[in-house]
Amino acid sequence: MVRVGFGSDSHRFEKTKVKPLILGGVRISDSGGLEANSDGDVVIHSLFNAISQACGGHSLGYYADPLFARGITDSKEYLKIALEMVKEIGYRIANVGVMIEAKRPRVSIEMVSEMKKVIADLLEIGVNDIG
Repeated sequence: MVRVGFGSDSHRFEKTKVKPLILGGVRISDSGGLEANSDGDVVIHSLFNAISQACGGHSLGYYADPLFARGITDSKEYLKIALEMVKEIGYRIANVGVMIEAKRPRVSIEMVSEMKKVIADLLEIGVNDIG
């Protein structure tokens, strides 16, 4: 059986510009991140939501507040919860697709390649299995 999940996430840019912008586990810019209790990584958050949905789980918000209360703000740590769901039901991730819609910053091909490497490592799939 195949399971498919669709995930999305969005956050506003910080007004204080103190936090770095993290996308797909990669530091994109130091000139202002996204408002969130976590690092605000909307790419990882979207992946979490898609994977959790495919497993019949909750959206990230259900898990994020307790993690934040324990001082965990790295979205890659959040994603590990969704990956455990996959293992618990005896499935594996074959491939994922990610779309980033933003007027700024410009996301270069090099940044995308770096994101794909990080995501591939996290999901234990090949870089070519990420679109």
